[in-house]
Amino acid sequence: MKVYLLGAANPEAVRMILTLQRSQPDVQFAFLDNDPAKQGTLFYGVPVVGGTDKVAELKGPDTRFVNLITGTTALRYRTTCEIVEAGGTLGNFIHPGIDLTMITMGVGTYLQEGVIMQAQVSLGDNTSISAGSVVGHEGQIGHSVFMAPGVCIAGCVEIGDGTFIGTNATILPRLRIGRWVTIGAGAVVTKDVPDYAVVVGSPARTIKTNPASFQDGRVFN
Repeated sequence: MKVYLLGAANPEAVRMILTLQRSQPDVQFAFLDNDPAKQGTLFYGVPVVGGTDKVAELKGPDTRFVNLITGTTALRYRTTCEIVEAGGTLGNFIHPGIDLTMITMGVGTYLQEGVIMQAQVSLGDNTSISAGSVVGHEGQIGHSVFMAPGVCIAGCVEIGDGTFIGTNATILPRLRIGRWVTIGAGAVVTKDVPDYAVVVGSPARTIKTNPASFQDGRVFN
């Protein structure tokens, strides 16, 4: 099995590779990156073999692609669509210490060390959750969602496609967060949030609206 990770930016990804290879030594990893300056170099010892334009050449029955880009969910969504449209098969990049019992997830998932998901959580495709984040029981996380480190989502919360949740944000139980929402770092969300809203503060309040560039975050038609 070969796994290509898009986005040679965070050395934590290399540490995860080393951890995974202790139990899966036959899996080969390499990076893709759309920055020409990184292509043909080593990222902490792991080769960067090209950008998304190489997917059609690299794809195969034993090859998987995972997007590690998390700067914006719009960029994450667009670049994952490029992989899929080029015929690449998405895989998952998940720290082996995470308990996935009674969890449902799609493909293209990137879960860092220390993520806790309680029973009956569901994750959509192309979702990324950073170190130390918690998703409470029966949470529904949409497609192309990103959670920064230390996010705390209480039980029975629904997160819409394309939502970006900043570091240490908290979402109280049984709320619905719309599509392509941005939740600022440290925000405490106490009520439902409409599609495309940008919310900050404690309690969180809407300060502006994101452009309605996409209807959803699905990478498969």
